[in-house]
Amino acid sequence: MKASLLPPLSVLLVAVSASAVTLDAPPAPPAPQDPQGMDVERELAALSRQEASAKVELEALSRESEVLKATTLARGRAYARLARAGLLPVGGGFQAFVEHAARLERLHRSLARDLAQERQVAERRAAVAKLLSSITAKRAPLALQQRTLAQAETALLAARDRDQAFQRAFLGGGSFDDHTAVYGAPSSSLAAPASGFAALKGNMPFPLSGRSEIRSARRNGSGPGLTMRAPGGSAVRAVFPGRVAFADTYADYGSTVILDHGGGYYTVSASLGEIEVKVGEDVKGGARIATLGGGSTGSTLYFEVRIGQETADPAEWFGI
Repeated sequence: MKASLLPPLSVLLVAVSASAVTLDAPPAPPAPQDPQGMDVERELAALSRQEASAKVELEALSRESEVLKATTLARGRAYARLARAGLLPVGGGFQAFVEHAARLERLHRSLARDLAQERQVAERRAAVAKLLSSITAKRAPLALQQRTLAQAETALLAARDRDQAFQRAFLGGGSFDDHTAVYGAPSSSLAAPASGFAALKGNMPFPLSGRSEIRSARRNGSGPGLTMRAPGGSAVRAVFPGRVAFADTYADYGSTVILDHGGGYYTVSASLGEIEVKVGEDVKGGARIATLGGGSTGSTLYFEVRIGQETADPAEWFGI
């Protein structure tokens, strides 16, 4: 079965391509901000300034309108009183009549100016209110675009972080830096049994209980690996005590758990349904680390054994 099932042992790990960053390379610099996002931000800032200015002007116009209304009302009442007087001032002589007519005319002109000014203020208020409505209409799609760009950038950074975390998982050492700590709580190195993981070769227990359909497979240029078909919801277990070095989604692997078993030995369980462990957590041999997704008709676990940066033939470790 060994000869027909899997390719030769010790295939060199190629993470993504020949130009991929090596495991001991420094973290990639922060991604530059999207120029489109910067343009949207600038436009939103300009609209915010216009909106603030328009609101200040609208408030000032509202106060001016109230003053003008009060002035117009007072002059209108005074004009009405003088107009009702009619020819009564004639009794005081011609001079009194002339003064009455002149006062009435001045009030009429002042009232006309007040009404014209009040009309101008009302028109300006309507224009500013329209401008504010236009700014609000422009802001909504821009704000949505900004949120969309921010979400896309966050998703891109999260994907890059997962890629770096996946690569760092095979560095070992038993400690996690602050960057990796977002994936789980740090923990100390697990003291493996004296015989170590290497003693399992040829007799390593299967990560799934019961009957499984096993085939050779590869993921994203790495391998060799095995796929194990079993009912959805089946428990995926640790084949040996270890520490969780990675527990997240990763590229073609899907939901993935990497266990560091010490001595440079790792197992990779991928295409999982639900992950039940966290980065930095120590697990015992046979402990549940995840379940398979899919329905009762079946789901597939992808499994690898790695020694440092090399992917070993898992069939030899299982003794098949």
